[in-house]
Amino acid sequence: MDKNARICIVGGGPAGLSAGMYLEKKGYTNYTILERLDRVGGKCWSPTYNGRRYEMGAIMGVPSYYAVHDVEEFCGITHDGPKLNRNYKNGQGKVIEPFEPKKNLFKIPRLLKMKKQIKKLGEILETKYKGYDLNGHRGVSEGRYEGFSQTNAKREPVSGTNPNLKDLSLPFNKFCELNGVELTQDVWIGPFTSFGYGYFDEIPAAYVLKYLDFQTCMNFVKINLWTWKNGTQYIWEQLNDHLMHPAVLSQTIEKVERKDDKVYVTANGETKEYDYIIVTAPLYIPDKRADGQIGMVDYFDARDDEKELFSKIDYERYDVLAVETKPEDHPEISYYVFDNMVPAKLGHLMVYYRRWRDTKDQVITTYALRKHKDMEEVPYDVCRQTVLDDLKVMGNPASNVINEWSVYYFPHVFSEDYKNGWYEKVEAMQGKYRTFYAGEIMSFGDMDETAEYSRELVERFF
Repeated sequence: MDKNARICIVGGGPAGLSAGMYLEKKGYTNYTILERLDRVGGKCWSPTYNGRRYEMGAIMGVPSYYAVHDVEEFCGITHDGPKLNRNYKNGQGKVIEPFEPKKNLFKIPRLLKMKKQIKKLGEILETKYKGYDLNGHRGVSEGRYEGFSQTNAKREPVSGTNPNLKDLSLPFNKFCELNGVELTQDVWIGPFTSFGYGYFDEIPAAYVLKYLDFQTCMNFVKINLWTWKNGTQYIWEQLNDHLMHPAVLSQTIEKVERKDDKVYVTANGETKEYDYIIVTAPLYIPDKRADGQIGMVDYFDARDDEKELFSKIDYERYDVLAVETKPEDHPEISYYVFDNMVPAKLGHLMVYYRRWRDTKDQVITTYALRKHKDMEEVPYDVCRQTVLDDLKVMGNPASNVINEWSVYYFPHVFSEDYKNGWYEKVEAMQGKYRTFYAGEIMSFGDMDETAEYSRELVERFF
């Protein structure tokens, strides 16, 4: 491709900013990043309270976040944030230690069985499901893998055939049953469902295992985590500052027309001409959102194939509250509430975080899911009140809500569409209309997976 090609990137989150960085590294400098909001970072949002930043979106990373590390090296920054730790409570607010045999003598047989199943899962992922952990989903429904290895930072290209990969289209609970590792869900659920990515009876195993590959999940278990003193948003603010062309903020894209081998983008009333466009913003949003965010098909000259495929996308309703407590009610640590991580407890508090351990003048943040594909969605206000009530049950009542966010979260397709080749069809469209599709839906909804997909997109097509 011509290195002077004019490239428009839609979205100034991790995917869009990373696309700009990787394009720069390959010698493409004629790019423009358009961001709808007045800030960069997307779901990495780190506001300030009492002189310190707290997290409303992404909280942490792990050593296998190679794309995030690329950004750190590009910007000359590092993961210098507070060390995180956590404990567990049951639904009645009692502190429990679910994985400690000495504290759960009657559960020892189950815990021993779970330990064996975790080992078994690690083994079959490396053998029976070879290729499972590549970034993105191309080829999986056809029983093949194609991409870049995620075993180390070199990310060397790999490809092959493995019919067993088709099993990844199953909901994760069915995948675990198929392989006799049902108890591993007790471990995987913490960094998956409580982080807002849905329930194991509805989400294809591919999403679970590409995000929580064995190496990454074990890092979460061992609390081998990265944080950033100035928040996860700081990573992307720094990247934006170091790019040759920082994102243009507060841009409302009104129209995109693709004709005559050009792409015409109208934003804030001004039309500009490009050669290609990379979309890292949502492709489709099934319901009208209060924040006015819309999908690509609503402002593009969307073609029938784009409309048909992207209409299959759903997303989670995941809500975050930042609350103050009285000093005597401040939790001593972060807590997971496993009892609430099941569909029957939709809308309840699943996890709450204390980011700063050296002071009580900071907020804690709470997280709740209020959607399951087979259940009635819990209204936002009902979920909000339920979470506040749950904090009282936990013994850490809120004295004030200082921030709240219900963001478009974790776009995905369900098992039937995954099995029927949704990803293969979309990947076959890359570049077709001088348009490239990136962002969360093409990989997974965490910052590293989206950034890594942008890296691979640039490697494949530019």
